[in-house]
Amino acid sequence: RFLQGLGTVFSLICKDAVAKVQIMEGYCGSEQQDQYVSLQSMVQHELAQGLVGFEPRSGRPDSGCRTVLRLHRALRWLELFLEGLRTATSLAAYHPWLVQKVATAAFCTLPSRNIFLESMNAGSADEAVAMLGEALPCIRNVYDITQELFAQHGMLNLP
Repeated sequence: RFLQGLGTVFSLICKDAVAKVQIMEGYCGSEQQDQYVSLQSMVQHELAQGLVGFEPRSGRPDSGCRTVLRLHRALRWLELFLEGLRTATSLAAYHPWLVQKVATAAFCTLPSRNIFLESMNAGSADEAVAMLGEALPCIRNVYDITQELFAQHGMLNLP
């Protein structure tokens, strides 16, 4: 909800992430659900069954690994964005980086840092910054675990 409230481009990012989460929910609710109880079991299963798709897609459904990789990249973007939000007095210092990641036009309408922090519904700006300070290490941990697992199996550049 936080990102959806920040404008059209952020809303599109959220819709894409939700669609990928729904793909993963489908795997977790399928007859193969035992293979999708953890990231590690999913990777092992999909590699063993040849489902990962190291070559450009050929009309087959998105594998769990490919879908998680896309979510993994979005998580990294969100981590960097939130870290910038937490530590910067202004988001202006982060515009060049953000512009590379999202359409330039979206950033013409970015609200002030305080409005971002207020939109988190975590109390005052100081309370929101503190909450981000607690949440970001968890985000980094999830990112690092996924990064290491996918790197071990040569899956960081799936098409």
